[in-house]
Amino acid sequence: MRLDNEQESSNFEVQSGRGGGLGGGLGGGLGMLLPFIGSRFGCGGIVVVLIILAVMGVNPLSLVGGGGGPVQQNAEVSRDPQKLTDIQHWSLRVLGSTERVWGQIFSEAGQQYRPTVLSFYSQNGASGCGAAQSAMGPFYCPNDQKIYLDTDFFTELRQRFGAPGDFAQAYVIAHEVGHHVQDLEGTLRQVNQRQRAVNEAEGNALQVRVELQADCYAGVWAKRTGLMEAGDLEEGMTAAQAIGDDTLQKAAGRRPVPESFTHGSSEQRMQWLRKGLASGDPAQCDTFKG
Repeated sequence: MRLDNEQESSNFEVQSGRGGGLGGGLGGGLGMLLPFIGSRFGCGGIVVVLIILAVMGVNPLSLVGGGGGPVQQNAEVSRDPQKLTDIQHWSLRVLGSTERVWGQIFSEAGQQYRPTVLSFYSQNGASGCGAAQSAMGPFYCPNDQKIYLDTDFFTELRQRFGAPGDFAQAYVIAHEVGHHVQDLEGTLRQVNQRQRAVNEAEGNALQVRVELQADCYAGVWAKRTGLMEAGDLEEGMTAAQAIGDDTLQKAAGRRPVPESFTHGSSEQRMQWLRKGLASGDPAQCDTFKG
């Protein structure tokens, strides 16, 4: 992507120091895990959380709507742009481009876009949804409306998932911004309410629709930036294919079980990313039809 001339977003923070455990303690923090389950890029790390919950005898869907305010943990925060790494500067150019695109889209609808904040951390950090841990992958937290990113994930995306390239990395950020848009639209809240009334398989199906819409929104962003270059489409499709639930389950030596999918199959993720890229119209991203 041609991001060199894109203005960096000023909506960021850099955490230093270690965050605490899940939600600052299992007793009070389990109710805060749902935003993790409901709002992350989807590269397998969440499976670890689900396994932990299953061992503890907790149904993840029972955590919907649990929440409350931010959990205070031991992490210092800097907002000094001079202390940013090159990859953090680059990430903020991506974020700046999402602010430009979604600002225009919201303006066209007679609304004002309220940007999210990109919170950088390394290995362990803190979020309004509990602990931020790199093993969980990038995620969006509705409680504080921030995106949490350990940029080492980009190395994992390239090496573990075989999805190299700057567009693949930008897709990660744009997907999480898509969740922020869903939050502003009220979609996340509505889905959480619906999940509380259904069984686990039906709740997972709703979650898949949330994630596929975020993929489509990422495609809308890419189309509207005017910054795409030759090869970017292929990078995006490779990334979407690599992190489909069926592909991840096969890679883990498991038979794909569609009822357990929370992000969608590789084919679905590529389909909705491509739909956003082709249309540039968020109205075409209604994954909840039918």
